[in-house]
Amino acid sequence: MIIVSGTLYVAADDRAAYLDDCREAVERARAAPGCLDFALSADLIEPGRINVYERWASDADLAAFRGSGPDAGQAARILRADVAKYRIATAEAP
Repeated sequence: MIIVSGTLYVAADDRAAYLDDCREAVERARAAPGCLDFALSADLIEPGRINVYERWASDADLAAFRGSGPDAGQAARILRADVAKYRIATAEAP
């Protein structure tokens, strides 16, 4: 299993519009083969922060969906990003 998790930072006054512009990408991701979960959410404390959480069945599924990443317009709005991919060998219920 692959988890992609981290944070994106956009201008605080652009965050709501940025997230709204990501709605279609979230819908496409959740419908993509191998997508187990996909969420982008506004942080409750930091005004320009967006929390990223993705869970994929495999690297191949992630790569097939991801392609070249966000379009140039979206990428230009990201001021900073700290996102990493994690390989999970096992998972268990808490």
